[in-house]
Amino acid sequence: MQIIPVILSGGSGTRLWPLSRKQYPKQYLPLAGDNTMLQETILRLNGLDNLAYPIIICNADHRFLVAEQCQQIDIKNPTILLEPVGRNTAPAIAAAALQSLKKTDDAILLVLSADHVIQDIEAFHQAINVASKQAQEGKLATFGIVQTDANTGYGYIKSSKNNTDGAYKVEEFVEKPDLETAEKYLDQGNYLWNSGMFMFKADTLIDELTTHSPDIVKLVSDAVNNAKQDLDFIRLDKQAFESSPSDSIDCALMEKSDNVVVVPLDAQWNDIGSWSALHEIGTKDANGNVLKGDVIAYDTNNTYVNAENHIVATIGVQDLIIVDTPNATLISTKDKAIQVKRVVERLQQKERQEVNLHRKVYRPWGWYDSIESGKYFQVKRLHVNPGAKLSLQLHKKRAEHWVVVSGTATAIKGEDIFTLTEGESTHIPLGTTHSLENNTDESLEVIEVQSGTYLGEDDIVRFEDIYGRVDYDNHIHTGLQ
Repeated sequence: MQIIPVILSGGSGTRLWPLSRKQYPKQYLPLAGDNTMLQETILRLNGLDNLAYPIIICNADHRFLVAEQCQQIDIKNPTILLEPVGRNTAPAIAAAALQSLKKTDDAILLVLSADHVIQDIEAFHQAINVASKQAQEGKLATFGIVQTDANTGYGYIKSSKNNTDGAYKVEEFVEKPDLETAEKYLDQGNYLWNSGMFMFKADTLIDELTTHSPDIVKLVSDAVNNAKQDLDFIRLDKQAFESSPSDSIDCALMEKSDNVVVVPLDAQWNDIGSWSALHEIGTKDANGNVLKGDVIAYDTNNTYVNAENHIVATIGVQDLIIVDTPNATLISTKDKAIQVKRVVERLQQKERQEVNLHRKVYRPWGWYDSIESGKYFQVKRLHVNPGAKLSLQLHKKRAEHWVVVSGTATAIKGEDIFTLTEGESTHIPLGTTHSLENNTDESLEVIEVQSGTYLGEDDIVRFEDIYGRVDYDNHIHTGLQ
């Protein structure tokens, strides 16, 4: 019986920093190691028996990033479901279950969040094996984290005193308690933190959801049945999925069913909800600092520094969170870092572009990095993957100048097709049909200088595109990017 990992990777509330709503949430960043958190979520399953390629659920803005990160860790055939809108975890998990049932009727789903850190992999695998046996017997299994303190930031699961093959019947799901109540839970010993990770057979889930939340099953079934294939992605039908109730799997099912068991997990687990959490789990120097990137720390203590953009130097500071990215820099005391959402709200009020834009944007052909911009100009660095090609297109309000800095480009400009090598350049006048292609086995790097009265991404008319982004009726940009 196959185990299919279901990775929840696109939900709201999973952002740490940068500030933008459309920037890449923490699961797509290498915060706790060399790999991104999404990659670590997949890689820590290596060694399990009968493991299938994952089903990853994300929103359309992040689809190329997810695909790229899967390729980087040799995950060749993931199923990537695109949510047209966020509808919480119950519809997302239901969609994954229904999609899996199209291929097999006896798969066990292992539902994981892409923003968790689990350091004791052996203990994690042991817990999965226990939960798998419960799932095979028709149970809905959840993982409960063994408490290390009286934490008020998590929901709790009250379990029975007696176990069956390492699992305990769930007696109650409890909302986040106050400190006094959390201390009582810690003393009683049969309360666990609710991890939001689950294991069950796909058909068991759908049967139980049909009983307890039938509207979700009906509408999500329509969304899956009417989904459209888009390159390597599956786009759930927007109208049906949007009509589904927005509910968590706990509220829609787990709290209502009497068929739920909990498997204790003591594996150095952490739900990364703030930069302070990364300081807690990170490898610290002699002064209690966690330093990532190009950092010089002098007379600095108990501080987290993430220097993604350029060198960061600290002198005489303690108990700080410092995160420097190409878009923005965050400096906060550790106990206040969770309030970054207030900064986002302020930026929204001021209609600042940082809320919606990100310097590095992934596309099916590679990515671009917006290096500099000003009135009437913008400079981008384009990275074109081997064998990839930008669409045949034109712009009505801007001209472009390309300079190849690495690799070999095949360029189309009007009726001309020619090759550009390192150091060579060409100018694309406003209104001229053009394309850029990498026909080699090496990556292509191009500096693109745009100039014109309007430089937005929607000033594009596509004529040909190998990634299916052309509206064939009127040849205008479809918004699928």
